[in-house]
Amino acid sequence: MQAHELFRYFRIPELVDFRQYVRTLPTNTLMGFGAFAALTTFWYATRPKALKPPCDLSMQSVEVAGSGGARRSTLLDGDEPLVNFYDDVTTLYEGFQRGIQVSNDGPCLGSRKPDQPYEWLSYKQVADLSECIGSALIQKGFRAAPDQFIGIFAQNRPEWVIIEQGCFTYSMVIVPLYDTLGSEAITYIVNKAELSVIFVDKPQKAELLLEGVENKLTPCLKVVIVMDSYDTDLVERGKKCGVEITSMKAMENLGRANRKKPKPPAPEDLAVICFTSGTTGNPKGALITHRNVVSDCSAFVKMTETAINPCPDDILISFLPLAHMFERVVECVMLCHGAKIGFFQGDIRLLMDDLKVLQPTIFPVVPRLLNRMFDRIFGQANTALKRWLLDFASKRKEAELRSGIIRNNSLWDKLIFHKIQASLGGKVRLMVTGAAPVSATVLTFLRAALGCQFYEGYGQTECTAGCCLSMPGDWTAGHVGAPMPCNFIKLVDVEEMNYLASEGEGEVCVKGPNVFQGYLKDPAKTAEALDKDGWLHTGDIGKWLPNGTLKIIDRKKHIFKLAQGEYIAPEKIENIYLRSEPVAQVFVHGESLQAFLIAIVVPDVETLRPWARKKGFEGSTEELCRNKDVKKAILEDMVRLGKEAGLKTFEQIKGIALHTELFSVENGLLTPTMKAKRPELRNYFRSQIDELYSTIKV
Repeated sequence: MQAHELFRYFRIPELVDFRQYVRTLPTNTLMGFGAFAALTTFWYATRPKALKPPCDLSMQSVEVAGSGGARRSTLLDGDEPLVNFYDDVTTLYEGFQRGIQVSNDGPCLGSRKPDQPYEWLSYKQVADLSECIGSALIQKGFRAAPDQFIGIFAQNRPEWVIIEQGCFTYSMVIVPLYDTLGSEAITYIVNKAELSVIFVDKPQKAELLLEGVENKLTPCLKVVIVMDSYDTDLVERGKKCGVEITSMKAMENLGRANRKKPKPPAPEDLAVICFTSGTTGNPKGALITHRNVVSDCSAFVKMTETAINPCPDDILISFLPLAHMFERVVECVMLCHGAKIGFFQGDIRLLMDDLKVLQPTIFPVVPRLLNRMFDRIFGQANTALKRWLLDFASKRKEAELRSGIIRNNSLWDKLIFHKIQASLGGKVRLMVTGAAPVSATVLTFLRAALGCQFYEGYGQTECTAGCCLSMPGDWTAGHVGAPMPCNFIKLVDVEEMNYLASEGEGEVCVKGPNVFQGYLKDPAKTAEALDKDGWLHTGDIGKWLPNGTLKIIDRKKHIFKLAQGEYIAPEKIENIYLRSEPVAQVFVHGESLQAFLIAIVVPDVETLRPWARKKGFEGSTEELCRNKDVKKAILEDMVRLGKEAGLKTFEQIKGIALHTELFSVENGLLTPTMKAKRPELRNYFRSQIDELYSTIKV
C-alpha cells in the first residue's frame, strides 16, 4: 500500500494538507501541544547522562588469591595496594608543592570576620609563612627531625595549616590537641609526647596549659605560641613558671630574619600523632606517617577520578576538627590539587552564614549534621500538602539516582529543593560523610534533595581515616562501600558472637599502606590492634554483601559510637549510675543513628520505697515504677552522680525506662559470671528503647 493510500485508508489528511488541518484545531489545544513540546525539549536538554561507574557495580571487590579471604578494590590492576596516585607526591610536603604549581599560585586559605567577605592567602604566601614558622622553631632550638613533636591546640583556621606545613617543611611531627579531651587527657598527652612547645589559638588555652606547669603536672612544656592577641599578664604568668609566651607574628618575624633551608621528610617519616579520645583509660597516640596519609588520599582520588577530579576551582568549607584524620585527609586532597580552603568563623551557629558567603563545592559532613538538616527540612514542611510534595519530589529524584543520574537543575529542584541547595551556598558538587553511620533514609533523601555526588566512608584513625568508600554511581544506602584501593579487608571469626568468616561475617581487619605504625610508647595496646602479620583489628563486625560492598552490623567490644562520632563505653557509665540509692541494675544503651544515650533501670526493691518516701512519693514498687515523677527523680539522681564523676555531656543518659524484674542468668540477660549479655538486653527491651528514642527531644 502506498503512503497516500495509507492516509486515505485511515482518513488522515495528506501531509501537504497538514498545515490546513492544524489551522482547524482550537487555540487551547495548540497551546497544550506547544507547552508539552517545550517541557519535553527542556527535559531532554537538561537531563544529563547517567554517571558511568568506574567498575561493574555488581562486583565492587574481589578476593585476593592466597590471602585467606581478603578482598581488594576492583579498581586495582593487580594485588598490590595503591601507595601514591601522583609520582611526584609521596609526602604531604610534596603534595603542597604540587598544589602551588597546579593552582598557579592561586588562593589557598581563606577566613572571614563577622558580616565580611572571605580574605585569602595565596599558595606562595602560605608556603612563605610556613617556612618562616618552621625556621623560627629551629632558631629556638627545636630540631628539623621526625622525632621532634610540635603541639597544636586550636580550632580550624589558616594558622593551623601554616603551622602544619611549617613542620612538614622541616620534617617535624604535629600533635593535635582538642577541647573535648578534657584537662586530664591534655595533661596526659603533653607528657606522653613530651611536648615542649604548643601553638594555641586563644589566651584561655595558654592559661589552661600554664595551670599544668604551675601544678608541676607538665614540667616538659617550655614555649606556648598564641595566635590571638593577649595581655602582658599572661607573659608574666608564664615567666613565673618558666614558660615563654610569644605570638605567631613574633615567630614569623624571627623565622624571616633567620631563614633555614627546607629539610623535607621521607615517606616513612612520622607526620602526625593523632590521639584518639579513648573510652576507658587514657588516650592513645596513633603514629601516622606521610606514606599513610598520602596512600589514603591517593585511594580517594583513584576511586573518584572519573566523577570528581578536584581542581583549583574547588572550594572546601573547613569546620570539622582538623585534630581528627577525616578532615585532615580531605584537606590534604584539596591542597594537592590547588583548591581553596575556606574556614568557618569558629562558631558552629554561624556555619550556615559561612556557607552562603563561601559557596563551597566540597562539603565533608558527619551524620549528626545530616540528621539536623533532614529534621529541619521536614520540620518546615508543616502541612500535609507540603509533606506530600516533598515526599513526591524526593521519590522522583530518587528514581533518577537509581539510574545513575545526579543533578540539581530538574523541575523538582527548581520548585522544591532550590532553597535547600541555596542554604549550602548553591554550588556543592561533592559531599562525603564519615565518623559514624548514617541512616539509609536520611542519606537517600539528602542525595536526592541536594543533587550532588554524596559518598559514605568507613574507617578509623588507625587506618588514617578511610578504608572503605561508596563507589561513584552506586547511590544505594545501607553499606559503607567497597575496600579503598590502598588497602585489603578481611573478616575474621568472632565465635563468641557467632560471626563466622566462612559465612561472610566477622571482625573487620585492614592491611595496607594506610595502616598506622602503632601507638606512641604503648607496645601492649599496639599488639592488641595490630597482629603479627600487620592486620589492623578494628573491633567492628562486618558482612560482605553480594556486590562486594561491606556492611557494618555490630561491634565486637562493648564500645559504640553515637551519631556525632563520639565513642561510648557503657560499662564505665553503668558503674557510676549504680551508685544511685534506688538503683539495683542499669543497662545503658546508645545507637549509632542517635545522638544521645538512654537506659533501662531496675530499681532496688529494698531501697526504692524508703527513698521515694523521702521525696514525697508513696505506693508499691510497681506503682512507683509507673509514676512519671518517680522516674524523673531517679533520672535526676543518676545524672547528678554522673556529673560528680566527670562524665561528659554526651556520656549522660537523657531518659530511662523502669523495669521491675532483675536481670538474671535464668531469664537469659546475664552470663554465668554475672556479666550483662548486651545483645540479649538490647533485643529484650527493644520496644522500651524505641519508645524512649521516639519521645525524647534533645
